[in-house]
Amino acid sequence: MDWYDSVFELIDMRSFSNLWYWIILAVMWSSTSHWVLGVPWDMVMRARKDDTDARMQDLETIVRINTDRILLIAEETGLLLAGFTCFMLTMLMLLGFVYGNEFSQAVFLLLFPMTIVGLLSVATAHVIRRDGLSGEALYRMMHKHRVLTQVVGVISIFVTAMWGMLQNMTIGALG
Repeated sequence: MDWYDSVFELIDMRSFSNLWYWIILAVMWSSTSHWVLGVPWDMVMRARKDDTDARMQDLETIVRINTDRILLIAEETGLLLAGFTCFMLTMLMLLGFVYGNEFSQAVFLLLFPMTIVGLLSVATAHVIRRDGLSGEALYRMMHKHRVLTQVVGVISIFVTAMWGMLQNMTIGALG
């Protein structure tokens, strides 16, 4: 047995039957839901519940920093990043769903919804900067972004689970 066979025996390339894939999926969506525009959600909740202005000012500062960073990346590398992302997603989709490569299917089902969340983040950052949101209006926008992210996550997990079960049943019936 050569090195190549040893590595692929250790790492099961049948992604949907691999426990690590599902752990990665769960951790990815848990983290994405917790970090709203790069700000931990517990910080947003503490700023909203606290009567002093110090926590809200801290929240507004970190949101401003992160929205400026997100928008700078979008403005400076937006076209290049969009082209590369479209290329990668198209390649994964073709390899996975046209040529039947299960690993490409699994990676596509991880990355495509995260691309949607990335676009939502850019749009939310743009609205926050354009409208100069602060205080309760900032909280409402952050909450709306978090809910939309969670909706994308729930749909993504559902679609991935259904597709994974179909793949496992199909391969189980053939094997």
